[in-house]
Amino acid sequence: MKWSLERKWIASGFGLSLLLMGTASLISYQNATQLIESSNQVKDTHEVMKNVIDIFATLTDAEAGRRGYILYREQSELKRYYQAMQSLDAKVKKLQQQLADDSYQQQQITKLKFLIAQRVQLSKQSINLKEVGKSSFAIQAPLLTQSNQNRNQIRETLTQMQAREEQLLQISVRHSQENIRNRMLIEFLGTFLSFAILLGVYALLYQQLVKRQEAEAIQQTLAQEKELSELKLRFFSMVSHEFRTPLSIILGSAQLLAQSNQQWTEEKKLKNLYRIQSSARSMNQLLTDILTLTRAEAGKLEFHPELIDLEAFCINLIEDLQFSNQQQHTIKFISQGNCTHAKLDENILYSVLSNLLSNAIKYSPPEGSIFLVLSCESSAIFFQVKDNGIGIPEEFKKHLFEPFHRANNVGKIVGSGLGLAVVKKCLEIHHGEVYVDSEVGGGTSFTIKFPQQVTVIVKSKLSSHD
Repeated sequence: MKWSLERKWIASGFGLSLLLMGTASLISYQNATQLIESSNQVKDTHEVMKNVIDIFATLTDAEAGRRGYILYREQSELKRYYQAMQSLDAKVKKLQQQLADDSYQQQQITKLKFLIAQRVQLSKQSINLKEVGKSSFAIQAPLLTQSNQNRNQIRETLTQMQAREEQLLQISVRHSQENIRNRMLIEFLGTFLSFAILLGVYALLYQQLVKRQEAEAIQQTLAQEKELSELKLRFFSMVSHEFRTPLSIILGSAQLLAQSNQQWTEEKKLKNLYRIQSSARSMNQLLTDILTLTRAEAGKLEFHPELIDLEAFCINLIEDLQFSNQQQHTIKFISQGNCTHAKLDENILYSVLSNLLSNAIKYSPPEGSIFLVLSCESSAIFFQVKDNGIGIPEEFKKHLFEPFHRANNVGKIVGSGLGLAVVKKCLEIHHGEVYVDSEVGGGTSFTIKFPQQVTVIVKSKLSSHD
């Protein structure tokens, strides 16, 4: 599959965003590791400094014990001296282990150990002179001078070691601060760049979506225009065909009547006049259906419900249809229930029932029976038109109420395909419903339901009219 330029940009944007986020995460991980190491170094440095201070304090304590023994000859002071010197060795070893990686500090520790050994030797000499009774100032003065020099050297060494650790501590803190700043900067830049890239990707996706919607809208418009064009073509084809037949009949019958002489019988003249009337009536019905459907589509079909006598309406409708029925189908009217009057739009009801009855006549065999059944409930009025005609194929039922659609089993029976579309539109205006039950070769039944809030006039009656 060949990728478009926009798809490549989107894929590259996502890839670059993932790369930036991965890089930022890796750098953040490394900085976090370095911060942990720096924190450990700071901790170790504090431990070293604490140990250095502790060594100096121990030396001071040992010196105090030695002086106490020389001045006051207290054994407790001597014991204090020995205890301090014993603990000093362990502290120096611990300090040496802590500074094993620092060559400079190792040199200082070596120097410190030498000075401590020198101090131990001077202390022993001073204590031995005291024990043999030679504790005068003149005898102890040289040792005291050497001891002070040694103490100053030890103090200086410890001070240098402490200064070294403080310097390392400052370096660690500075590195930690730099790592934190770098981490924040990298995370900010990574987030900003990722957001900018994702925003660009979103813009491309949105642009693609808009283009797709525009293309779909154009495609839908083209499809609608094509469908409308096909609908117009079918409409004009149907109109031209449906009008041509009755017009030809009218013109032909009129010419025959104009050319007729006195030898024509009245029956023959009436037959041609009847053909003219029937064709004109068919054209009028077609024009009425087209006008009704057009006005319904435009939302201009008027709706004026009035109280009408249902039985009288149905009887008059049947008489109108039988008057124009050449094949003389029998239309039977059956009234069931207790209602004779209801609020309905007479024009809409006439259009609905006349189309259904006309179809029943058209698609039923000659001399066949057609039934118009009126029934009512407390909340609705029902009209049912039943015939024993050709029926409707199951696969066509989904297109039953679409304009200009006719089933494939109508054969040579003429028709416009508008009648049931008019029925559907009229029922929508009247908030009615239609139900179809049909079997090919077994007839068709249309049931119309008109909702009613109140049954105005009720009387018990069950009648039928042939």
